[in-house]
Amino acid sequence: MTLQSGWDGEYTRDGESRGAGRDPRPTRRGVLLGVGLAGLGGVLAGCSTAAVPYDANEAGVPPNGPAPGAMPGSGAMTSPAAPGSGAMSSSPSPGGGQASRSARKKAKPKPKGTVLGAASDIPVGGGVIYTTAKVVVTQPASGQYKAFSAVCTHVGCLVNKVTSGTIDCPCHGSEFRITNGAVVAGPAPSPLPARQIKIVDDQVILL
Repeated sequence: MTLQSGWDGEYTRDGESRGAGRDPRPTRRGVLLGVGLAGLGGVLAGCSTAAVPYDANEAGVPPNGPAPGAMPGSGAMTSPAAPGSGAMSSSPSPGGGQASRSARKKAKPKPKGTVLGAASDIPVGGGVIYTTAKVVVTQPASGQYKAFSAVCTHVGCLVNKVTSGTIDCPCHGSEFRITNGAVVAGPAPSPLPARQIKIVDDQVILL
C-alpha cells in the first residue's frame, strides 16, 4: 500500500479519495491564508491612497526631492496673505494725527466781539453811525478806520450824521472831528470817547 499526499495535506491510501474532488471542509492552510489576506486588506485600508513615485523611499519622497507644486502631506494648504486681501492694519498712519492737528491750527478762530457791519459800507472821508451799539465808525483816509462813542458829551443825545469831516449832534449843534473825535463846535465840553474796533474779512467788529 502506497501513501499519497492529498489536496488538503493529509495522506490517503492508493486508490482511495475523500469524495470525487477537493475536500469541501476548510483546511488549516486555507484558514491561515484567509486570515493573512484579511490582515493585509486592513493594513492597506489604513495606508494613504496618495500616489507614490516608483523610485520613492519609504517616506514617499522621490530621490530628487518633492516635485514642484506638491501638496503638503498634512493636506492643509497654506499661503501667505496677499496684499489687499481685506486684512486691516492696526498701525496708525504716519503723521495722521499731526495732519489733523495742523488742520485745526490753520482754521481761523472765530473773532470775538460784535459785528457792526461791512467795512466797505463806510465812505472815505465820512462815517456810519450804528445806533444799536451807540458807536460811530469813520474812515478819514482809505483803509484807515476810527471808532467813537455816538453819545454826545453835552447832554447824552446820539449823533445823527457824519458830513464834511465832522460828526454832528442834532440836539444842540455840537460837532466832532472824524479823525480823533475832538470838539469842533460846542456846546459839547469834551471829545467823543474812542472805541476799539478791528476789520476782519471786510467786517467791522467792535471789541
